[in-house]
Amino acid sequence: MDICPADHDASSEVSNYASSSSSDTIILPDSCRSAAWPVPFQVPEFSPDLELILAEANNSYDATGRHFMDASVKSAIMQELAKVIFSYTAYPTNQQILSVAEALVSKFPCLREPGSSAGLYGWQQRIKNKMHNYRAKLRSRKYSYPEIEINTLKRKHPGDAVPSKNIKKPQKAEVNYLPPHPTGESQETLEKERLELIFEITKKNNAKIIADKMNKTFSSRRVEVVSLSPSVGVFKERWPALFTEAQIKEEFRRITTVSLEETFTRKLDEYTPGLVRAKGGAAGCKMRPLLDTLNDPKGLAPILGNAGEHENDCIIK
Repeated sequence: MDICPADHDASSEVSNYASSSSSDTIILPDSCRSAAWPVPFQVPEFSPDLELILAEANNSYDATGRHFMDASVKSAIMQELAKVIFSYTAYPTNQQILSVAEALVSKFPCLREPGSSAGLYGWQQRIKNKMHNYRAKLRSRKYSYPEIEINTLKRKHPGDAVPSKNIKKPQKAEVNYLPPHPTGESQETLEKERLELIFEITKKNNAKIIADKMNKTFSSRRVEVVSLSPSVGVFKERWPALFTEAQIKEEFRRITTVSLEETFTRKLDEYTPGLVRAKGGAAGCKMRPLLDTLNDPKGLAPILGNAGEHENDCIIK
């Protein structure tokens, strides 16, 4: 199959990026994260020994108000927390770090640290530094994680070759920002799948095949989006199957792990009253009394009461 010049250039760049990192990239058991950041954050169950130590420290804190200061135990706690945090994101935000610290000292009050009003500041800094070191540790190994690998200096443009500049990380609700390739797959095998997809989309009654291949090649598309930032035109030429209603919904789910329609509907419900109230003219004047009635529990009572009596007479127009 022929590839247009733009298609060839993008394919070459992605292949160069992937081939140079394929031997350095660990293939995780689960290619994609399956859940978004939990709200509220749940502190994991630590080892039995660690849980016992913290339980005794809590009892001592309740009795004497003495804070627990054992550095080795705090180090063990940080190691466990880093693993859990990384299962959701490699780059936790300040708010997410705060939620971890709050959950930790809520479960184990003995870990509150003097020096700040809530006893959280030390843990916030400790978590932030631990995640930085955790990412550095992964980078230093033979096998790394794509979400981290892309921010190494050798992956950046010469003008951005500064550790803290142009960090590529989730900005909104991306749970799977840059996932590893599926087990046993490489950028080369996924490129073959992409070419097959272009052929498959010309056929009829093969939505299942297209859906399977789109799911399989998700990590390859994320490499293109994150590392190359292609134009919509180029991306549509390379991934025409994505530009359908069904696959747009699925891609949203793959990235965020939530349903696009449910998310949109829920948010629309939140803003609908304000949008309707903002309606001007005669229509707005007619709707305003009804909205006032709906927002008043006392005003709703007669309506709800009559609804039961005349249920069979209700017609939606």
